[in-house]
Amino acid sequence: MGGSKISIRENLELINERIAAASSKAGRSDDIQLIAVTKTIDLGRIREAIEAGATDIGENKVQELSDKMKSLGTAARYHMIGHLQTNKVKYIADSVHLIHSLDRLSLAEEINKRAKKIGRIIDVLIQVNVSGEDTKFGISPAEAIPFIESALKYDSLKIKGLMTIAPFVEEESILRRTFSGLYELGERIKTNSYKEIDFQYLSMGMTNDFEIAIEEGSNMVRVGTGIFGKRNY
Repeated sequence: MGGSKISIRENLELINERIAAASSKAGRSDDIQLIAVTKTIDLGRIREAIEAGATDIGENKVQELSDKMKSLGTAARYHMIGHLQTNKVKYIADSVHLIHSLDRLSLAEEINKRAKKIGRIIDVLIQVNVSGEDTKFGISPAEAIPFIESALKYDSLKIKGLMTIAPFVEEESILRRTFSGLYELGERIKTNSYKEIDFQYLSMGMTNDFEIAIEEGSNMVRVGTGIFGKRNY
């Protein structure tokens, strides 16, 4: 069946309205950062989103992110939101705005090495597997503080917060438990007052659950389908 053409501008406006409503419902006045997830999305549609006000785009794969950074230049800020292989860091080190998926010290060492080589500080989030699912990457909540303390020696990366991916379920209680778990972990980390950490972001929530994530403390959401629509292939 045919249908009306997806309006990326209208979708983006609607997502921003929903973000504002969820923030208001939670009694929050801070800014919520929207990352437009552009996995499999062509450059023309990404440019349409940028023209409609999207400032940040996120990619799951290094090759796609690298290609889009080269094509779009300074039109947006670029986020690596998927699992990052150590040998792929070199392809994005010079231009990535934020890496959401730091989950092992070997990766921290490589990010630090590449950042030092080009004379920049690379901002990162620690990926935490709050739900404990075997299919998800990330360190366990119990490992987070020891991991952070081990990573502090790498002075060419800056830890900016935490990221998690919730289970793909409809049960709201499970989603809330996952998101609140990351929020509570973030609050515990803040009490340690690490001077090397600039704790700004909790990256959690995607198209199907970002409103719940915001109510539980997220200030960075990653939305793809809600902006670009579902692909038919």
